Amino acid sequence: MLKRVLVTGGAHRLGALICQQFAQAGWQVWCHAQRSVPAAQALCDQIIAQGGQARTVQADLALAEERERMMAEIAAHGGPLECLVNNASSFEPDEANDFDVRALRLQLEVNLVAPLHLSRLMVQNLSAHMPQAASIIHLLDQKVFNLNPDYFSYTVSKLALERSVALQAQALAPRVRVCGVAPGLMFLSGPQTQANFDQASRVNLLQRAIDPVQVAATCLFIAQNPALNGVTLPVDNGQHLVPLSRDVMFAVQDLKDTHA
Repeated sequence: MLKRVLVTGGAHRLGALICQQFAQAGWQVWCHAQRSVPAAQALCDQIIAQGGQARTVQADLALAEERERMMAEIAAHGGPLECLVNNASSFEPDEANDFDVRALRLQLEVNLVAPLHLSRLMVQNLSAHMPQAASIIHLLDQKVFNLNPDYFSYTVSKLALERSVALQAQALAPRVRVCGVAPGLMFLSGPQTQANFDQASRVNLLQRAIDPVQVAATCLFIAQNPALNGVTLPVDNGQHLVPLSRDVMFAVQDLKDTHA
């Protein structure tokens, strides 16, 4: 019987790579999307053409009723999940002294409340006869180990989710393992230019861009390694060990402006 995984935000970028990694390893993939359903379906069609199994599911993760509907739909088509990868997130710039309260609440809802709620719903649907522990994987950010004040609401939400890894691992054992993956800069982000990305992506101990395929592979590794629980793995070429006073995108731009 195939193991089943739900990847939130699975249509593009890292989420799509995670879906592909699990599918290639023989998992049945549920690819979640909110607005990118056509892209998610195209990805699933590609996986199926390559001999894998994949289905799309749509939901607005900011709404509790949508999360509940999505998990009920998945459970109705084959039973409980063996793995949940909370990849979807909201990443909007703001500052501690200048943030919109509604925008803060939205980022907290999508980045923190939704992963915890989906985790609870997954656990409620688990079969008592599953042969080994299921797993929950939270996608975090190297920023949780390398603080700077930029992207304030986003960082607060990811910090809380990182602390939840250990708490959930303690609470859900032995039936469920919980781990985090903390990537560094992998893709163009927000207002970032290609030139800025090319420079900022090398601001890590290895001085080279992070391969997002390795981040996706780490998610699969955690799901398939029953000894990992309650830990967060930084997959960032050592970026979290290079402290900066600002987000790397802005730090690189500030340095360029200084020398202009």
